[in-house]
Amino acid sequence: MRKVIQVKTNRREELIDITPEIRSVVKQSGISDGLVSVYVQGATAAIMIQENWDDSVQLDVINLLGKLIPRGVWLHDRQDGNGDAHLKAGLVGPSETVPLIDGNLGLSTWQNLFLCEFDGPRRTRGVVCTVIG
Repeated sequence: MRKVIQVKTNRREELIDITPEIRSVVKQSGISDGLVSVYVQGATAAIMIQENWDDSVQLDVINLLGKLIPRGVWLHDRQDGNGDAHLKAGLVGPSETVPLIDGNLGLSTWQNLFLCEFDGPRRTRGVVCTVIG
């Protein structure tokens, strides 16, 4: 089963918890054991599994990537000013795969799936969820 969920982003850089939407897709699939692939469409966004309890972790991710990949110093910035967003998205990666165990995401207590926006805000980001049993 495949479904595309649409996610609105509000800031240039942010991590948005999309776990509830992914759980809903898994439930709709009726598949209890298998895999779910979560893939973001776009060259300036990524998918990350990260801690869900403390929001400071998500802010730390944004701050770390900002220090490692600063804005405004890349060749691509001459085109449209988002060279850093492309590099951050490439470093984090566009997808994650999570096992399905008895109809549930095989995440630990402290893990959730996050859409990483590096070039927002965007009216919509397409996230492709593919459930395989």
